[in-house]
Amino acid sequence: METRAVVIEEYGHADQLKESQITLPELGEHQVLVKVKATSVNPIDWKLREGYLAQMMPWDFPITLGWDVAGEIVEVGSEVKDWHIGQEVFARPETTRFGTYADYTIVDDHLLAKKPDSISFEEAAAVPLAGLTAYQALFTHGKLKAGEKVLIHAGAGGVGIYAIQLAKNAGATVITTASKKNHELLKELGADQVIDYHTTDFSEVLEDIDLVFDTMGGDVQKDSFKVLNSDGRLISIVGAPDEELAKNVAVAESIWLQPDGKQLQEIADLMTEGKVKSIVGHTYPLTAEGVTEAHELSATHHAKGKIVLVNE
Repeated sequence: METRAVVIEEYGHADQLKESQITLPELGEHQVLVKVKATSVNPIDWKLREGYLAQMMPWDFPITLGWDVAGEIVEVGSEVKDWHIGQEVFARPETTRFGTYADYTIVDDHLLAKKPDSISFEEAAAVPLAGLTAYQALFTHGKLKAGEKVLIHAGAGGVGIYAIQLAKNAGATVITTASKKNHELLKELGADQVIDYHTTDFSEVLEDIDLVFDTMGGDVQKDSFKVLNSDGRLISIVGAPDEELAKNVAVAESIWLQPDGKQLQEIADLMTEGKVKSIVGHTYPLTAEGVTEAHELSATHHAKGKIVLVNE
């Protein structure tokens, strides 16, 4: 089927984004077609647009970016059992060149989660990629347990906001870094201690940390090894840890998100219970102009919470 999409036809700056009509692949037997109500912006979107991931994802153009979706099922594949037309869902679909910056997108049925009635499509669209990244870093790889101390870098960012809430809900003591203007919000979300990175070097005031969730890389990652205990773990989503420093701790690894509908449903259930919420800091229309502005903001790394694209 044909759908309107915001695509790139070559790698480059945000001015490469344009609206176009594209033809989606045929719906597979275990797939659904979702009418997109909202999607969100993640750093992978503009990194891919700029060509940084071209070797990892050697796709043909045009490429539709975007790997978060909240919307309504409008068609189901022949073998789909648990989902039906009209259901409101959200997902982190597989990473293909047919992304979610479009009026319609295809999602494998095992990656779907039910959108909680209590939240908007915008709030739901903010969750999948960032929320699953936080979940997998903390629990799948970081093995975070109740009573442990976790340091989450950049707590006010898209991933950090979910990480704080998920860690607190799991019974951990949560420490995070953020600029002063975001301290109050992060404490409301469950942070026990917020360090202003403009005025304080976290590596001089912290010790005996069980898990560091590194969303920054570089010197922040290197300094994080100083605060870990000997059984400590460092999980990064931005770069491979230094091999020499990694010898001093139990675990140090860089991870790449795996889409997972069951884990997303766990987060959805926590949202229904009021234990996790989205912080949508900025919304833009799902148009070439709107996506361009959203990408430019995301690339500054100074967005508060998530940047969401709304399909009116």
